[in-house]
Amino acid sequence: MGEVSDPQHNVFQHLAGSPNVRQVLFDAATAARSGAATAAMTHAWLFTGPPGSGRSIAARAFAAALVCENPEEIGCGKCPACRTAWAGTHGDVVHVVPHELSIGVELMRSVIADAARQPTTARWRVVIIEDADRLTMQAANALLKTVEEPPAQTVIILSAPSTDPQDIAVTLRSRCRHLYIPTPRTEQVARLLESEGIPAGDAQLAAAASAGHIGRARHLARNVEAQRRRAEVLNLASLIYQGDLAFRETAQLVKTIKDEAEHSLAEIEQRELEKLNVALGIGSKGKGTAKALRGSAGQIKALEETQKTRRTRFLRDALDLALIDFAGLYRDALVVASGASVSLIHPDFAELSQRLAAQHPPAALVACIDAVNLCREAFGHNVRPVVAMDAMVGRIRIACRVS
Repeated sequence: MGEVSDPQHNVFQHLAGSPNVRQVLFDAATAARSGAATAAMTHAWLFTGPPGSGRSIAARAFAAALVCENPEEIGCGKCPACRTAWAGTHGDVVHVVPHELSIGVELMRSVIADAARQPTTARWRVVIIEDADRLTMQAANALLKTVEEPPAQTVIILSAPSTDPQDIAVTLRSRCRHLYIPTPRTEQVARLLESEGIPAGDAQLAAAASAGHIGRARHLARNVEAQRRRAEVLNLASLIYQGDLAFRETAQLVKTIKDEAEHSLAEIEQRELEKLNVALGIGSKGKGTAKALRGSAGQIKALEETQKTRRTRFLRDALDLALIDFAGLYRDALVVASGASVSLIHPDFAELSQRLAAQHPPAALVACIDAVNLCREAFGHNVRPVVAMDAMVGRIRIACRVS
């Protein structure tokens, strides 16, 4: 196979990590275009890697390369097919991004129906399923036959954190070609952001603060509100010593993210409700309307539960990311205390991490990190966020011997 051409202008430029990943996907797209029966191409893929490593970016780049219309360059990034595939609007690329805690069987049956259709304009129909670790057992079983015997012109890409049976069903894993997407180095993420027009200083800070998480780095570099929230979360370490201010701050953080979830999801939820109302005939008049509306309360209730679950996921994910930042500050303090020649995650808060290192022994700093991780685990056990955050603050105060 050849090599990825002109990486500064094709879809593979978006992959910040291993060159091997780019080459594997380029070779597969080349084989798919030529129709050659080689080991480079298969119909079912499993992309794994840590959160933020670029699994979804790799999936989109591969999809764009498969539907690319440029006869001279595979995955050119310039033709309408590449642009629409990357933007998520190409008619032959189905992209499933779950917002709920799990992916249910009903959604998966709809995806299977999409996968069975013939491509309309491209040579391939590509189905991308993000966060496949959220598939319920029923949903995974429903998908299994399609993964085993996909339609001739369909490619299925599953994305999950790992090949562990807790993340992906063994039956699905065994029928997919596995491609590991490693977490890119900080300098690789920074170069990617710079290539997208972000100033070098902002790109380097965002790359460091996100610990190689591409999506977070991009969001942090471009979103002033995200920058403000990160600063508030990190400054929580200073409030630990100031009476009940830390408890107040965590309560405010939870409230702010809840409000943000409602605001961000309001438009989606309204569209879902309107669509359901039309399907149920709510607001219609005439014979048979009353009969048609019988039982609609149950469907409306089910939609409300789905939306509530989505908001819960939004809150948990946002708080978890905030706590990853917070733990990183105490990690930086440990680095300073040990004198290790390791880069700081939060270089712009070096003064605070140095102060923490001077005030507390390493054992206390480790206890602070443990307190943060216990809080993150509590979210997964349905502990109320405010209660979990208060417990975290209490544990940190004890570790730091704050009376």
